[in-house]
Amino acid sequence: MKAIVRLEEAAMFGLGFFAFAATDFAWWIFPALLLTPDLSMIGYLANSRVGAVLYNIFHHKALAVCIYLAGVYLKLDWVQLAGIILFAHSSMDRAFGYGLKYNESFARTHLGLIGNQKQ
Repeated sequence: MKAIVRLEEAAMFGLGFFAFAATDFAWWIFPALLLTPDLSMIGYLANSRVGAVLYNIFHHKALAVCIYLAGVYLKLDWVQLAGIILFAHSSMDRAFGYGLKYNESFARTHLGLIGNQKQ
């Protein structure tokens, strides 16, 4: 089952890339911004609860879709870009097995344990 979920997430990453290709932004913008949602991990400097909340906000695909649609409605290309990047990044993370975080620790996600905690 995990392989199917990862394949589905990889396909959604492809959808994010396809949506980006339909914009007028230069190609290098996509890889340059792709990892920026991970800046949300800075919340873990405060504690794991704050870290999990910030991480989950910036990695929630429904929020990414809402941001993209707001950009379409408002005709703001940079808002559409933000939604695309958030969606593609979250899909990429989940394709690699990184999910939304629980408050207890960074390693506990909705897709299971990650990192050294896996064993």
